[in-house]
Amino acid sequence: MRCPFCRSEDTRVIDSRLADEGEAVRRRRECNGCGERFTTLERAMLRMPYVVKSDGRREVFDDEKLRAGIQRALEKRPVDVEAVEAAIHRIQHHILTSGEREVESRRIGNWVMQELGDLDQVAYVRFASVYRSFQDVDEFSEEVKRLQNQPPSSVKKKQMSLLPRDDE
Repeated sequence: MRCPFCRSEDTRVIDSRLADEGEAVRRRRECNGCGERFTTLERAMLRMPYVVKSDGRREVFDDEKLRAGIQRALEKRPVDVEAVEAAIHRIQHHILTSGEREVESRRIGNWVMQELGDLDQVAYVRFASVYRSFQDVDEFSEEVKRLQNQPPSSVKKKQMSLLPRDDE
């Protein structure tokens, strides 16, 4: 690591500790050339796959678009910010662990719907109405009826899945 003060490459680590809930390492360094101390933050750089849109276009994954879509669905809903961030993190984890260079936007949308279904049913219906582009009120009411017949998310979380999900 090069010293930001004198540009010397002769530096040493004095202290290391985890930062950002274990997602990064904070290192305190000292330059052997000028004696100045400085802090660095080290984190893994993972390359997110491209998103393949429904019309065939490919674009770089943008976590801000993901966050904005989820926040739009959750607007004025009583959902904890930490729960939303955890859901976004799980979706990003799905994308990263897919092991593919390209992920269809449809799969990402399914993961978002799954997370919103666990967070808030109203937000789920809001997102689904846009994502699935309901053509009439009947399609909308069918989705609401299907949601009403599902067990609450607190019950689903306690149940162990016996079969792999189609959307994963």
